[in-house]
Amino acid sequence: MSDSGTLNRSAAMASISAALLLLALKGWAAWSTGSTAMLGSLADTTLDLVASCATLAGVWVAAMPADDKHRFGHGKAEAIAALFQIVLISISALGIAARAVEQFVAGGRTQAAGDGIVVSLVAIGVTLALLAWQRHVIRRTGSLAIQTDNVHYQSDLLLNLAVIAALVLDQVAGWRHADPLFGLGIAAWLGWSAWTASQQVLMQLMDHEWPAEKKDRLLALLARNPDITGVHDMRTRTSGNRDFVQFHVWVDPEMSVRQAHRVMDDIEARLQAEFPDVEILIHPDPEGLVDEEGPASRDVLPNTCDVADYLADQHKGDA
Repeated sequence: MSDSGTLNRSAAMASISAALLLLALKGWAAWSTGSTAMLGSLADTTLDLVASCATLAGVWVAAMPADDKHRFGHGKAEAIAALFQIVLISISALGIAARAVEQFVAGGRTQAAGDGIVVSLVAIGVTLALLAWQRHVIRRTGSLAIQTDNVHYQSDLLLNLAVIAALVLDQVAGWRHADPLFGLGIAAWLGWSAWTASQQVLMQLMDHEWPAEKKDRLLALLARNPDITGVHDMRTRTSGNRDFVQFHVWVDPEMSVRQAHRVMDDIEARLQAEFPDVEILIHPDPEGLVDEEGPASRDVLPNTCDVADYLADQHKGDA
């Protein structure tokens, strides 16, 4: 397994361990306090555990090398795991909202605040430690499954703070509707988190093009190669932690096959120095030849002035 795969697996194992610990603590706290907000937090942690197991399976499969039946690798296993997490988050949000409405109508009160507050503070500490490790792994691997898991655990911080506030307002201030109202707030936050996380997952599953800035960086590198005069029919996509790009380039029609091959090798070497995890497919065409129609037929290679301006802007941004 690659270093990226090992890091992703370690982050998934850490989230499973954290979920098991918090599940036990919150189960006891929900029983002792009778809090809907704590019950919502318990339900979320239960789904955290299931989601983290799915994340582990996803990153494990995604790290497998390409084979004869999966020539592009297994990277989309991460997106599938992330989509499964989103479904669980949505179910959790609906369940918490239903329980909160029921308690609001009944006008129920929580039983005690101390146990729930202590457990929530412990949960915040555990979650902060887990988030720190997940952010480190995401910076190193860019894993979509770990990013979605990270979003879920970020919501846990707000969940635990909301539980503390609900218990204090209910038991200390005597505001009987505090607990169900915070429960509804938790449900709304989980729903929003699910919607936000789903956008990136669907983009990857639908083979969405790279962001414009990333494509501009690649085209700026291509434009610095003097042996090509144009680029068209560029297609990009992301699968797990792997990127794919393919395009046609115009070269001198008098080039021999050997010369054109050397030019393609040089282009690949330049691109992979800047984009080390990209799989590149290049098709050389004689200059001016276009077999495609529509947008795919247009030359997207920036001119020299555009490249100079782009590099200057990048330099300013780095400064």
